[in-house]
Amino acid sequence: MMFIIFIILLACIVIPFVMLTAHSPGKPKPFTDGNGTPLPGSISEKIHVDINGISQGMFIKGKDATKPVLLFLHGGPGFPEYAISYKYPVVLENNFVVCWWEQRGAGLSYCSDIPLESMTFDQLISDVLEVTKYLRKRFGQDKIYLMAHSGGTFIGIQAAARAPEFYKAYIAVSQMSYQLESEKLAYKYMIEQFTKLGDKKMLRKFEKYSINDINTPSYYTMRDAPMHKLGIGTTHQMKSVISGVFWPVMLNKEYTLYEKINIWRGKSFTTKTAHLWSDIALTDLTKKVQKLDIPVYFFHGIYDFTISYLLSKDYFGKLQAPIKGFYIFKQSAHSPLFEEPAKIQEILQKDILTGTNSLADIK
Repeated sequence: MMFIIFIILLACIVIPFVMLTAHSPGKPKPFTDGNGTPLPGSISEKIHVDINGISQGMFIKGKDATKPVLLFLHGGPGFPEYAISYKYPVVLENNFVVCWWEQRGAGLSYCSDIPLESMTFDQLISDVLEVTKYLRKRFGQDKIYLMAHSGGTFIGIQAAARAPEFYKAYIAVSQMSYQLESEKLAYKYMIEQFTKLGDKKMLRKFEKYSINDINTPSYYTMRDAPMHKLGIGTTHQMKSVISGVFWPVMLNKEYTLYEKINIWRGKSFTTKTAHLWSDIALTDLTKKVQKLDIPVYFFHGIYDFTISYLLSKDYFGKLQAPIKGFYIFKQSAHSPLFEEPAKIQEILQKDILTGTNSLADIK
């Protein structure tokens, strides 16, 4: 009997491991035509580049390698969104050569030897500028596009302010403003909603945290499940981070199994750097960055409470820029890029690539 139990337990370990290994060849998927032939002139690669003394990984993808270059800054901090992008119909590679850079300490760029003291936002902003220089030189483009999402907007808008000469435009998806105030609004909203629903289980989770605890990593981890239950988290339709995030990462064939494990190690690593969370929560970007010398575009879902839609819209109104456009996504929460890709595509083609704001809801 003990032998049978051992065999069953062993099978429960070995079978999932074999399946995950089979789903983890780690080769970037090429762009192909209807016959499965790689598109001439396309680019699809996974590389590591020395950025400020640290080997950092990135995917570079585009259907036409001569298109404008776009650097994408993922959120988290510490969660590389390329890992789940195959689950969602992202359209960036239709119009750009996209660099899906995985930031210091995250995903492909995770390394246990990274000094904790190097994990600062000044360092991350410096990394953004160095990756930008690499892309400008490699693709022979004097200026590139900078797109940031969620936590990536915290460093993205500051990088754009420091070196506007590097960028054609700054595109923010769920732009941060003053995250402490955003968290207070979300906390209040969730308490109100779960009270109306009579959800005592969720309310008990909140009892462990006062309003003064909302800038701690443990609170951020706790709030994920309530946000997804209310449709105000990663996407409006996503109800579980297990099915919506964890499994898409583990089934992405462009990462090796070791690289997938490092995605979670990197996420844990950045979560432990409490000063990053504190800096994000306590920094009022509306005072720190009040002007950009390049076109600025904000994309925001109306259901988003991960980063307040209302505060982002207010920040947009105060921000000075030569051209501005605020785009409202009425079917989205925190990730319009994944939730309404057709609208994203239209805005990219008609406004951003032409340097205009004709489709903007607010100018």
